[in-house]
Amino acid sequence: MTSNRPLEEWGKLLGDVPTAGAILDRFLHHAQTIAITGRSYRLKNHAAIAGKEDKNKKTKSKSNEPSTAEPAS
Repeated sequence: MTSNRPLEEWGKLLGDVPTAGAILDRFLHHAQTIAITGRSYRLKNHAAIAGKEDKNKKTKSKSNEPSTAEPAS
């Protein structure tokens, strides 16, 4: 199981500290916990991809706009 929230925040997240404690107690009884710090590797390229999508939307919206130029006579 993975979570992006520290164990200390689970009570607030679930809205019931005793229940969160019981759940965590059962999850963690024989578990090994690994705390990973730093920026998300999964989201590493997200900003670059999102930037490309935004540029594509702008380009597409410009090409889909009706022309305001007068037709040639």
